[in-house]
Amino acid sequence: MRIVVVGGGVIGLLSAVEIVSTGHQVVLVDQAGIPSTGSTSYDRQRVIRALHLDDPAATATAVQAHHQWLRLQRLLGTRVYEPAGALHVLPAGDLSRAQRMLSDAGSGAHLFGPLSLAATYPQVRFPAGSSAVLEDLAGVLLADRILLACAGWLRESSSAELLPHRTAVRVDADDAAVELADGEVLRADGVLLAAGAWSQRLLPPRLAGELVLCRQSMILCAVPAQDAAVWSATPPISTFGTSNGGWLVPPVAGTPLKLSAATACRVVTQVGDTGTPAYWRDHLVEQFAPVVRGLDAGWVTGARDAYYLMRRSTGGPMSAVLGDRVVSYAACGGSSFKFAPLIARSLVQHLIGAGVVRVPSHRPVM
Repeated sequence: MRIVVVGGGVIGLLSAVEIVSTGHQVVLVDQAGIPSTGSTSYDRQRVIRALHLDDPAATATAVQAHHQWLRLQRLLGTRVYEPAGALHVLPAGDLSRAQRMLSDAGSGAHLFGPLSLAATYPQVRFPAGSSAVLEDLAGVLLADRILLACAGWLRESSSAELLPHRTAVRVDADDAAVELADGEVLRADGVLLAAGAWSQRLLPPRLAGELVLCRQSMILCAVPAQDAAVWSATPPISTFGTSNGGWLVPPVAGTPLKLSAATACRVVTQVGDTGTPAYWRDHLVEQFAPVVRGLDAGWVTGARDAYYLMRRSTGGPMSAVLGDRVVSYAACGGSSFKFAPLIARSLVQHLIGAGVVRVPSHRPVM
C-alpha cells in the first residue's frame, strides 16, 4: 500500500515510521521542513507519565506507551527517552489508590509523606502537609531528538518519500488524494491527516467547528550551577498541589528546566508566532517563585509559546474517519505526544485494514 501522511510533527512522523515498518510505502508532506521546527511537537522535552487518577484505562495505556517509546528508541538507535519517574502531589487519601492503580497497570510506585517529600526534593516548596506518589515507568521524552531521529530514519528508507515545504490545500476523502498548493495531486491507497494546529482548514466544516485553538506559554530556565546535580535527579512534576495547575520538566540531557501552568493557557483565534509576550513570562515567574526555591527572572533564559487543538466537548484530541481510506487526528499538546506511538499504530492499522481507530482519552498537560 501507498499512504500519504500530511504533517511532519510527532504523530505524522511516527505514523510514517509505522507504515514503513509494516512493509508499506509512505509519502510524508509538510508545509515547512521535516521535521517542522515550528510544529507544537518540536520541543526540547516532553513528559510521559502514567497516572490518571480517575481513569484506570488511561493509566494502563500510558504504561504501554512507556514500553513503546523504549521499543522505538531501539529502532531508531538514538537515545530519546530519559526514564526519571514522575511525581504527583495528591491528597493523602488518594495515595494508596494511586499506588494500587499504578501497580495494577504494571508500574511501581513510591509514596512520600510530608516530611520525606520535603527532604527528598528540598529545591521545591510544596504546600504544607503535602504528600505525593512517584511512579517508576515515566520520564522525559527528548522531543526534538525524536522528531529528528524519525526523519533521519525515514530518509534512509527506500519505502519513504519526504516532501518538505509543500503545502496541502485540500484532501479528497472519496479518492484518497491530497492536493498541494503548486497543483500537484498526491494519490494513494490511504491518507492520514496529522497536520497540527493549522489542520482545521483541511477538515470538513462540521469537524473543524468542533476544534478549539489554544496557545500556551512556557518559560525555560537555567538552574544555578551549584544545584545542577539536584535538579538533574528531579523527576517531572505533574502537579504541585497548587491551584494554578503548574507543572515542571527537569533539566536532563542538556535541556533547560521547563515550567508552565494551566493559567498560561488561553483560547486564541489563529496561529501566530511562537514568541512569548513579556506579560506571560512575568506571569509564570510570579506563579513559580513561591514554589521553586530561588527562582527569579534571572533564571529565565528563554520562553516559547505552543499552539494545539482540542475538541470543544471533551478538552482532548479528535480523531475522525473522513472516508473509507482517509483518517485525521487533531493533536492535543503534550498528552498526544506521550501517547504518540500508540496513536500512530492505531491510525495506521485502520488505514491498512487491520482495525479501527482507538485513541486514548486524555486532556492536554506537559
